[in-house]
Amino acid sequence: MIKNCWFYLSFLFCLVSLQAQDTIPSVSSKAKPSRIVTLDKELTLRKDTVQVVDTTKVISAVGELKTTTFTKTTVKDSVMYSIKDHPQLAKLDSIWKQELYNSSLFDTIYKSVTELDYQPVEYVDLPTDTLKARLAKLNARTPFNVEYNTSLESVIKNYLKNRHEHLERLMALSEFYFPLFEQELDNQNIPLEIKYLAIVESALKPRAKSRVGATGLWQFMFGTGKMFGLEVSSYVDERMDPIMATQAACKYLASLYRVFGDWDLALASYNSGPGNVTKAIRRSGGYTNYWNIRHNLPRETAGYLPAFLATMYIFEYAEEHGFKPRKPEFAYFETDTIKVKQMITLDQVSEVMDINMEELQFLNPSYKLDIIPHIKDENYVLRLPLDQVGKFVANENQIYALAQEEFNKREKPLPKLIEANDKIRYRVRSGDFLGKIARRYGVRVSQIKRWNGLRSNNLRIGQRLTIYPRRPVVDRPKKKTKTQKAVVSTNPSSSETYTVKSGDTLWSISQKFKGVSIENLRSWNNISGTGIKPGMKLKLSKS
Repeated sequence: MIKNCWFYLSFLFCLVSLQAQDTIPSVSSKAKPSRIVTLDKELTLRKDTVQVVDTTKVISAVGELKTTTFTKTTVKDSVMYSIKDHPQLAKLDSIWKQELYNSSLFDTIYKSVTELDYQPVEYVDLPTDTLKARLAKLNARTPFNVEYNTSLESVIKNYLKNRHEHLERLMALSEFYFPLFEQELDNQNIPLEIKYLAIVESALKPRAKSRVGATGLWQFMFGTGKMFGLEVSSYVDERMDPIMATQAACKYLASLYRVFGDWDLALASYNSGPGNVTKAIRRSGGYTNYWNIRHNLPRETAGYLPAFLATMYIFEYAEEHGFKPRKPEFAYFETDTIKVKQMITLDQVSEVMDINMEELQFLNPSYKLDIIPHIKDENYVLRLPLDQVGKFVANENQIYALAQEEFNKREKPLPKLIEANDKIRYRVRSGDFLGKIARRYGVRVSQIKRWNGLRSNNLRIGQRLTIYPRRPVVDRPKKKTKTQKAVVSTNPSSSETYTVKSGDTLWSISQKFKGVSIENLRSWNNISGTGIKPGMKLKLSKS
């Protein structure tokens, strides 16, 4: 993408130079022409204060029947930021954007693909003979088995009849994601039709999360994501990053195809795991055609490929069925990334850059808390529309300064970056049993027994168990024991008594000494209420 961007930018520089020949003096053929863009040195981030008039109509009852109406008006100050870009570079970005894409409306609200129903569906706009002919054409140009059968016909007609609006919205959203998918699929020599898999998996929602914890556009489980390099921490879930998740999905699908040598079976194993597919092949007597083993697959997987093929058909023949999707406001390649130089929140970017928060979340879905951390040797980036990138870079020092100023004012510190584990050691507590522990970590009892070599369901308090959780588990700092608290609260460096100063309150004093509460101070010093005066001596312990 970066190479393409430089190519287009170079092209545009040449184009601008050619168009400007009427105004630029002629240059000797031996001389090398150059073009310098003069940047505005006075570019600053301006903060303005505007007055907002808030008018409220108040209706009050007087007696049982009479009412009185009056208008209450208040004037408030509101801070607004004015941010500008270098005009020459902003103009170049605008030309570049027009060269790449010309698109309009954007919509981000979609519903998930529902469970399938194989009952016959009446849909007069698609006769069976027409469907058979179209499927035959599709089958001839794709490595998937798209031959006609009644189950597939039922799914296609059901979607066309009952999901028309939702599919049209998905078509609009696909304008944003499909170029990204196709580029990576082509890089790894995988059929481009696999792009439709993300619709079946997540309805193109980067933050989609299933009931069992599968996450992102490609619905990676925690352990599988780890296998293919997708990290999860308290701030970042790379399963929700469109680029990284797509690269991982391509690697996973390629490995599954190497195992089965069939793309239908590769998709089935992507959904339910290779083990379920090989068991279905055994139970079907050795058949390796998806349609012959479908009845032996888990129920969800049995409908998985029909949903994929139905989606493929509808997208490929969208025009014939009258779909008119609205294009998004910008395509994926009309965005660019900026490596952050310090921690910053999407909320801070939204306020300073005047960009809709929902738009920032859509472009940066992998940041779980809407906070972009800054970690040494890690490349955490902020993705923005192209027409906003120049503004941010031109003013980044002031933007970071404002962000740091806001962080410094926070009473509650931000959470530390903690890596989530794919393996934990669990200590059995009183009241624990295998079923309870299994539910907590989203695994099966049989798995816990196998991982720990258990022959029965009996556990003993204090026993250590190795668990590979399906749900991410974050290490938390160990709590201090009561003994440690006692040592801290009776630290010799702190006096046994405290002299009240002007402005002190019981709450502010209790915050200065660990293990001391407001009630402790009242009890130890016979204080009723909150009355304390400067100069008073307060005991800081019971004795």
